[in-house]
Amino acid sequence: MTTTRRKFLTSGAVAAGAASLGAPALAQTMIKWRLQTYAGGALGAEVIKPAIDAFNTIAQGQMEIELYYADQLVPTSELFRAVQKGTIDAVQSDDDSMASPTEVTVFGGYFPLALRYSLDVPALFNHYGLNEIWGEEYAKVGVKHISAGSWDPCHFSMKSPINSLADLNGKRVFTFPTAGRFLARFGVVPVTLPWEDIGVALQTGELDGVAWSGITEVYTASWAKSAPYFLTNNISGAWIGHFFANMDRWNALPPHLQELMRVCFEQSHYYRQHWYWNGEAKLRVEGADTQLTTIPDTEWAAVEAEAAKFWDEVATESPVKAKVVEIIKKYNETMHNAGKPYRYA
Repeated sequence: MTTTRRKFLTSGAVAAGAASLGAPALAQTMIKWRLQTYAGGALGAEVIKPAIDAFNTIAQGQMEIELYYADQLVPTSELFRAVQKGTIDAVQSDDDSMASPTEVTVFGGYFPLALRYSLDVPALFNHYGLNEIWGEEYAKVGVKHISAGSWDPCHFSMKSPINSLADLNGKRVFTFPTAGRFLARFGVVPVTLPWEDIGVALQTGELDGVAWSGITEVYTASWAKSAPYFLTNNISGAWIGHFFANMDRWNALPPHLQELMRVCFEQSHYYRQHWYWNGEAKLRVEGADTQLTTIPDTEWAAVEAEAAKFWDEVATESPVKAKVVEIIKKYNETMHNAGKPYRYA
């Protein structure tokens, strides 16, 4: 009995198709992560939720990131330990707020007067070697540093007007650990509270103000009415925030999902660049609940001079800190020498 090549291919294809149809389907197990941000719900809707929604959509059922806002799973000050242990899979925060036990933690959040504009952050991390330093320091403690980006500048928003350095003396201010350490030199009393309690603390008088953000977040967090005096002098031109992940969970991800996460987080960094840039200017002009105050440049110069001393003190604490301080100094020298629009003074 003979068969033709055509019949063989036809019958073979049918048999293969039947076998394929008859075979049990292999169920795809979705990877699920939990990510907690430092931000409350109103702010998180801008600074993180769009990126998570985009990731979950593009991942097409292969992976889903569940988003949690400030203090929902663990207190912000415990975020590092939680991601290190794997209690949560990923974090959006600055090093300082989540109490990272690394040599670079002091530079997280708002390092005093080291940055003038939001673009200074990606420039330093992508072109001056900070990405590599952060990656190495976090790898030592079992955490993956995914990427860094900038948020808003840091200003005082106060219950009473600030027109001189003397006006800050004795004021109880919610701020970041490193910023508080620096501001204490000018009589500020740093206060640490859960983020969600700040609004009530301003209303009850437990706080005299905040030095936690720019004017965009003062409105987004509903602090504007309680702390209506916005000081235009900033402690830092941009907040340095990051995305981190548990190292083992990160290494277990397929390469394409790692890359998708990087891309979505980079898009999130870019979104904040223009969202804050626009919001800071617009609300200074149109914000109905706030009034602008300013400390004269001649007096503020003392703060800038003290910041330089602060950097030098930090540099003595370890070789890694000294290396980062040297990079910051070199970067600022380059920006100053470049002139306008990089630096105006």
